Amino acid sequence: MTTHPNILVTDSDGILSIEISRREKKNSLTSDMYRAMTDALIFAREHHHVRVVLIRGQDDLFTAGNDLGDFLHRKEGDPSAAMPFLHLLAVFEKPLVAAVAGNAVGIGTTMLLHCDLVYAADNAKFQLPFVNLALCPEAGSSLLLPRIAGHRLASELLLLGEPFGAEKAREAGIVNAVLPAPELMDKAQAAAKKLAAQPAQALAVTKALIKKPVDRSATEAMDEEVIHFSELVAAPPAKEIFAAFLEKRAPDPAKVHG
Repeated sequence: MTTHPNILVTDSDGILSIEISRREKKNSLTSDMYRAMTDALIFAREHHHVRVVLIRGQDDLFTAGNDLGDFLHRKEGDPSAAMPFLHLLAVFEKPLVAAVAGNAVGIGTTMLLHCDLVYAADNAKFQLPFVNLALCPEAGSSLLLPRIAGHRLASELLLLGEPFGAEKAREAGIVNAVLPAPELMDKAQAAAKKLAAQPAQALAVTKALIKKPVDRSATEAMDEEVIHFSELVAAPPAKEIFAAFLEKRAPDPAKVHG
């Protein structure tokens, strides 16, 4: 896994934490930082002991988005280092949790659309300024934001490009909950720990089902669910949890997590 002075990665208790830490530049993201985050996600995907990824900044800053100097110095036709990171986020099989405080600009907001649980501090300020910069949305936000926020609110946020607060982000479905800044990291860490304690295969299957196209019918969803349900109910983790319930004891973690 690539190390980078501005991408701080810790691996503990089933949680891989990716902290954006470039405060002198408002945590703006360079190509090398994207590569380091991509490597961290690949490590998390390939190592069974990692069950959850937590993406965070500090309790007063998430990221100001792309480093414009780095962005402008990229030659036309050069591949974007952000794309492998975003593609991996979009298809990542394990739970993704994000903790957002302070500024979350551009990709600092759009990357959240690929996370499963997002917690924001009450000091968080989001912005999608693409049109303001003579650009268009990225990271799949032109699809995902209307899907979760509705056409009207997505149009307001993307076309006007104005900053908006944590409560509006919650209204738009970008974040799950808004907390006082001193409580943010504890809440995100607690959620990550709870996810890390869940049966991994059941989590992966459930996440994959949630991310299926929303235009499929209820019966199609039922038919797909029952295939996975039948496999999971016969697997050792479920059998151990059922047995523990009947025997009035705690499940054996080794049997639940394999």
